[in-house]
Amino acid sequence: MQRRTLGTEGLEVSAIGFGTMGFTLAYGDGSTEAEVTTVIRAAHEAGVTFFDTAELYGNGTGSNEQLLGKAVKPIRDEVVIATKFGFDMTAEPLGSGVDSRPERIREVTENSLRYLGVDVIDVLYQHRVDPDVPIEDVAGTVKELIAEGKVRWFGLSEAGPDNIRRAHAIQPVSVLQTEYSVFEREVEAAILPAIRELGIGFVPYSPLGRGFLTGDVRPASEYPANDMRSWDDRWQPGNYERNLEAVERLTALARSKDITVGQLALAWLLAQGEDIVPIPGTRSAARAVENARAADVTLTPADLDTIRAALPSGGFGSRYPEAFMPKG
Repeated sequence: MQRRTLGTEGLEVSAIGFGTMGFTLAYGDGSTEAEVTTVIRAAHEAGVTFFDTAELYGNGTGSNEQLLGKAVKPIRDEVVIATKFGFDMTAEPLGSGVDSRPERIREVTENSLRYLGVDVIDVLYQHRVDPDVPIEDVAGTVKELIAEGKVRWFGLSEAGPDNIRRAHAIQPVSVLQTEYSVFEREVEAAILPAIRELGIGFVPYSPLGRGFLTGDVRPASEYPANDMRSWDDRWQPGNYERNLEAVERLTALARSKDITVGQLALAWLLAQGEDIVPIPGTRSAARAVENARAADVTLTPADLDTIRAALPSGGFGSRYPEAFMPKG
């Protein structure tokens, strides 16, 4: 697989990465260690070298990081591991509170090193901006961790241009992670121009619209309560039908190119710039390979115009309930 460089500090990864959240959080019952290992190894064999996890994904127990750490242990020197701090794991409901105090950053980092079973975390992200902690203090703490050899590269997630600039002035930010797909394009207005000015790479999460762009979807009422698609606004009546119609148009284009709609969506992201590395997640080894092969897809200007026309302003419905909307 082709490789891409993110930022100016030497972070080089595969053009397609892998997001592990769905193994343990938000998509129904969790995966077993054997299932995770099978999928991660299949992705790696297909060329993926960039794997993304977080404290939040294990509900504070470290379960997601442990699963990833065990799966990549034999290939540790061949992969880049990213994890994240920044949520208050005592807040109810989960994900509704943030905590990036320097002492908390250090605590999470030590936990992540242990859970992953590694000597150094390749990429350490602030998962969400903490309005009560100056971003300079966050960047300064990660700068210290880098100097101590516990972290290699600094990342931010869902941060706005002002916080990105302030953090970058203290410790170079190699990568910003934010939701981006043909369904969600808010970052195009101000975020992408800002990070490109600063030389920061971009990692889109939910690049397949949380599954809507895989072509395998059902109405919200058909998902269990522990699956976020049961309450995601884009799956609700009205929005669901409009989004489904748009995806059907994209599917027709994908079929004409002998690819899947998921590969089309990932190839569209890759075509938005050489500084972009999407991180689709899946519990299927076959789908992991399919996603990786999107890096081989070439889209013409006419293809890109057709995709934009299908969803001129992105998908229908908000990406989070107001209480969970990132405030970067």
